[in-house]
Amino acid sequence: MNQLEKFEFRDIERNETEQAVEIEQICFPPNEACSREHMSERIAAVPELFLVAIDKETGKIAGFLNGIATEEDDFRDEFFIDASLNDPTGKNVMLLGLDVLPEYRGQGLARELLNQYAQREQKNGRRQLILTCLEEKVGMYLKFGLIDRGISNSTWGGEEWHEMTYPLVD
Repeated sequence: MNQLEKFEFRDIERNETEQAVEIEQICFPPNEACSREHMSERIAAVPELFLVAIDKETGKIAGFLNGIATEEDDFRDEFFIDASLNDPTGKNVMLLGLDVLPEYRGQGLARELLNQYAQREQKNGRRQLILTCLEEKVGMYLKFGLIDRGISNSTWGGEEWHEMTYPLVD
């Protein structure tokens, strides 16, 4: 059996907010993690821009990817804290977090979340996905098919980030 067959991929449900908050706290250091308040607001505002991987055996979230849509082409820190910036008709999705619990890493789950998210958003008419990552994650995202645009304007959490894009159209 394919390792990824043990997961169900779908939009997040509002009753899974607490799980998402806990996973975010595990996956990111405090200076980078989305706060409980902002994660709750984001899930309430744009649950359709969350993709969760549910472990079919436990019924719990193993990982998720989330973002907000915009017409903007450059990542800015306000996207992390202001869900009202979401533009449902936006051509781009700013990815705000790819979270995979440690016990599920190394199984291709992060790549699959990104692939399924990209397919879904391409069908929704989006042109590209944009994310920021630390230097040590650039290689992983390059393998996933993203393009490194260099150092981002984002200084979220007091860090230097690379801005990367995933084109959805030719």
